[in-house]
Amino acid sequence: MLLGRVIGDVVSTIKEPCLDGRKILWVQPLGLDNQPTGGAMLSLDVIGAGAGETVLVLEEGSGAQEVCKVKGPSPVGSAIVAIVDAVSVHEETK
Repeated sequence: MLLGRVIGDVVSTIKEPCLDGRKILWVQPLGLDNQPTGGAMLSLDVIGAGAGETVLVLEEGSGAQEVCKVKGPSPVGSAIVAIVDAVSVHEETK
């Protein structure tokens, strides 16, 4: 899993049938210092997240498919599974 910030959404009129009616969001991964790390990624939203929100992303494909209740082969590789209210980092962790 990773921590990220929703930076946009994807609009598509034609897509894989298992994605019909589902929202796809751009997520920027964040480090412990709340700063961007790496490139942005696409994730299927299953909880109703929106732009600017900090979220928890499940990156493992089969786990994401299970959370999204997708049956059979699908292009789902990651899913937004939580909206994060706060993050605390203990000093000995740094």
